[in-house]
Amino acid sequence: MRSEDTHTDHTSKIVGTAWGLLILNTLGSAGAKTIVPLPRSLIQMATMGALVAAFALALAVNLRLRIRASAFLLLLTLLLVPSVISSVDLESGFGALFRCARLTLFVGTLWLLSRWWDGSPTFVRHHIRMYLAVLASVAAGAIVSPGAAMPDLYGGRLVGALWPLTPPQIGQYAAVIIGLTVLLVLGRRTDRTSAAVVIVPSLVLLALTHTRTATLGLLVGLALAIGSLVLTSAAARRFFTWAVLCATVAAVGFGSLLQAWFLRGQSQENFSSLTGRAKVWEALLAAPRTTTEYLFGAGLGDKSFGGLPIDNSWLAVYQEQGMTGVVLVAAIIIVLGGVALLRPPSLSRACAIFLISYCALASYTEAGLGDASPYLLHLAVAASLLAAPAAATPPSTPEGPRRRVPRWAQRSEVI
Repeated sequence: MRSEDTHTDHTSKIVGTAWGLLILNTLGSAGAKTIVPLPRSLIQMATMGALVAAFALALAVNLRLRIRASAFLLLLTLLLVPSVISSVDLESGFGALFRCARLTLFVGTLWLLSRWWDGSPTFVRHHIRMYLAVLASVAAGAIVSPGAAMPDLYGGRLVGALWPLTPPQIGQYAAVIIGLTVLLVLGRRTDRTSAAVVIVPSLVLLALTHTRTATLGLLVGLALAIGSLVLTSAAARRFFTWAVLCATVAAVGFGSLLQAWFLRGQSQENFSSLTGRAKVWEALLAAPRTTTEYLFGAGLGDKSFGGLPIDNSWLAVYQEQGMTGVVLVAAIIIVLGGVALLRPPSLSRACAIFLISYCALASYTEAGLGDASPYLLHLAVAASLLAAPAAATPPSTPEGPRRRVPRWAQRSEVI
């Protein structure tokens, strides 16, 4: 029995390591200048190497290729079809084929890891631990070099000074682990001291990034997730009541400060155009397209149009994978959301609702739902939480006492 427990623990560590490598792969290579200059080619080699290592580890612990049926992964696999069709003509360059290969390896790794998707918060813990390590590097960079961590180029917002991370990235990671940790506390899956170690520093980093999307996603996601627990959890009801009370007091007493933080010193015109995003979106939608480009897009790229970031998952998918991609991504969100609504109230369901609602809200001002990204990993965790528990192996029926056979009857007769 002890050897089986040791083997299970070893396998769990390998699975957690593979998940951490997937997260490392999605950190990206573009961002602020770091304290020690890191060549972009070196960062790309590290992130791509992490993906290859994650696939190798997942394959090593799942050599028999046992997988769990998943509508999420099936739709994600189908998304490869428009990606390849639009990229094979090289309209977006050879980089499009490279991104297709990366997405294929990414989806393949998720399929291999799906064997351990059983509705438990196992992957939630993997998620929190890895992103907490990423945020620890951000905090370390801010302590070592405050000037590099909050440069004027980003308006004094917090960036990654040791690894090139942008304020929206840091805000997203902080918001996600704050929300998941709060839900684990409400579900009594962790103690308050451990939760405070995660939540308090992450809140500080989130505030320093001035990331509106992450903040709104955290608030809306938590409201929906805790609302799904209100009828069955007294802790959720108490937390919801205190949260509403504190929000009311903050809105009345610190309204002007909150408004100043939210506007980030921008003019009303700049704010209404979503920091210039609306102009890029209008130009993208007005651009002429062939029938093939309309259906399958122009190929996987760097999520930009005319040299400017698209910053919208739906328009980025439309640009790169066409309307076929948009339909598939919408199906992913709808299927996961529908399954979550049909599940009975539970901690796993609440965590899934938080992740799905966060990704849905963030998709309006952030790109990533159509390619290997943290958003797809968030949705993969949601899919693992919504998976049905693995069926227990029925105990073997003990054999009855053998009937004694006379020795003369055991002799074989030769005909």
